[in-house]
Amino acid sequence: MKGLYSIGIYIASFAIKIAGLFNSKLKQGVIGRKSTFTKLKNAIKPEDKTFWFHCASLGEYEQGLPVFAALKAQYSDYKIVLSFFSPSGYEVRKNAQIADVVVYLPLDTKANAKRFLDLVSPDYILFVKYDIWPNFLHEIKRCQLKAILISAVFRKDQTFFKWYGSYMKSALFGFSHIFTQDENSKSLLKNIDYNSVTVSGDTRFDRVSNQLKIDNSVSFIEDFKVNKLCVVLGSTWPDDDKLYLDFINKNLDLDVKFVIAPHNIKRSYITSLKSQIVVKTICYSELPSENLPDYKVFILDTIGYLSKVYSYAHIAYIGGGAGSTGLHNILEPAVFGIPILIGKNYEKFPEAKTLINLGGVKSVLSSFELESVLYKLIEDKPKRTAQGLINKNYIDKNKGAVVQILNYIRI
Repeated sequence: MKGLYSIGIYIASFAIKIAGLFNSKLKQGVIGRKSTFTKLKNAIKPEDKTFWFHCASLGEYEQGLPVFAALKAQYSDYKIVLSFFSPSGYEVRKNAQIADVVVYLPLDTKANAKRFLDLVSPDYILFVKYDIWPNFLHEIKRCQLKAILISAVFRKDQTFFKWYGSYMKSALFGFSHIFTQDENSKSLLKNIDYNSVTVSGDTRFDRVSNQLKIDNSVSFIEDFKVNKLCVVLGSTWPDDDKLYLDFINKNLDLDVKFVIAPHNIKRSYITSLKSQIVVKTICYSELPSENLPDYKVFILDTIGYLSKVYSYAHIAYIGGGAGSTGLHNILEPAVFGIPILIGKNYEKFPEAKTLINLGGVKSVLSSFELESVLYKLIEDKPKRTAQGLINKNYIDKNKGAVVQILNYIRI
């Protein structure tokens, strides 16, 4: 297995380079990895004390950020190396203030792992959720470095728990401790004799709870919304558009404002989306405008505002679940105590399943069902309030993972 894995990495490396000729995202990763070691050499000196934080992509970064920020505050004399595997994480956070240097993780070869760790010489290592690279972890173990995995989720169908997964399984023992989100993950680890496990929950609850501690005001949304009831449609995809566009277009006299925050903000897509809306619509890219209150729909064709915009919502629809792209973060609107609607595909998202059972989240299968549910929520304020409170209480009940993790870390 060990030999096959190493061969597979080299084959994957070659394949990614070829595919990068035709895929701009893959090309970014190929180019970015070429500069990793140079950036590390320039940023980290042998005498520096360092943390190494690794995230697969942007979602894992947001998940780990409460822990990263707390460690940065507590150990201000340590330098922080932040690595991503995915271009979608690196490109958005390559200038993250939390870190002294942000790099792409090199491909998981023995030579890359040794060179990376020699340059960084980390005093402590945190991986978030998954992205478990065996050559890196075996080298971490060989060097007796302190490493933990936080907010981990495991499934019984993963290689770690198969008869043929011995090499991947042994990689987990490169972590001195694993903090899982649930008891099932802990049980799976126990079954392979990995016993240094704590069920701490999901750090995202701490992350979204911190949103309530900051100023969430957004002036252009205040000017647009005025005193109207507001529905925010966050991180939407074309399959989500098919669900909600009819509702917006057929309810011309409904005294409700809509904010649409598409996942894809490329100009061609935004132009197409806007052309499908018959009511008066404005985009962020068209600001400033003196007549914002006159518009019924605001398209947020930019990034960085959505988590704050949820504070203006009375109802939220979260995208990704109508198709196969994956449901986006429902905890961000939940913390503001509002009812949430999602598409039909949510089985891989435990928080969605839990909140559906509790009654704070509703999964809709069609535009007809979305219309029915929205009408009820718009017309029934006590119903909105009750469902929103379920979501807020769920956040409050499940925060606290960061404290458990910080209590474990000793430098």
